[in-house]
Parts: sequence; structure tokens; C-alpha cells
Amino acid sequence: MRRTNCFLCFITLLLLLSVSLVGHSHYEKRLWHQKELPEARQLVHRLGLTDFALWTEARYTRNPALADFFAPFQDFPAAFEHFPSGSIITPAMPTVDTRFRLRASTVNSPR
Repeated sequence: MRRTNCFLCFITLLLLLSVSLVGHSHYEKRLWHQKELPEARQLVHRLGLTDFALWTEARYTRNPALADFFAPFQDFPAAFEHFPSGSIITPAMPTVDTRFRLRASTVNSPR
């Protein structure tokens, strides 16, 4: 067997494996939405949880929506990351409110 035929067989095998993994992930996602998601929602409602925690390591990786902007740099700005999850999730960047609101005011005439 020539090396090109061997390579093409290997690529075909990898393509079939990739397609089967994508199909399996869609099946598992549908199964999770049907079975486990209602149970998780019921648990969240029963316990009165507000939001989920991604990691339990550092306070700025637990829930990025509720993290302080300075929390990753609390030791000092050039500190190495202590936790592996800090290298996956970046600190939230501050957003600038750029909306400009005009209100019509009524001028009271002096009497």
C-alpha cells in the first residue's frame, strides 16, 4: 500500500470519528435538556440560588459577572496566576456608559 493511500485512509478514519463525536454530543445535549435540566432548575428554585459558580478556586473565577475588577491583581499587578482557572477566564473589562439622555423640562414662568 502506498503512503498516500495510507494517509487518505487515516484522514477518512479521523473524519468519521469527528462526525460521530459531533453526533454523540448533540444526542447528549438533547438528553441533558430533557432529563437533567428540569431537575437542576428545580434544585436552583428550591435552594434559592442566584447564579452558578464556574470554579471554586478564586473569588474572581467563581462568577465572572459578580467579580471585582481589581480582584485578580490583589497581590500585585505582576503576580503570577495562582489558580489554573485564572488563565482560562480573563478579568472582566469595565464598560463605559456612553448613553446621553436629554429630558425636556418645562420652564415655569415667574408670576
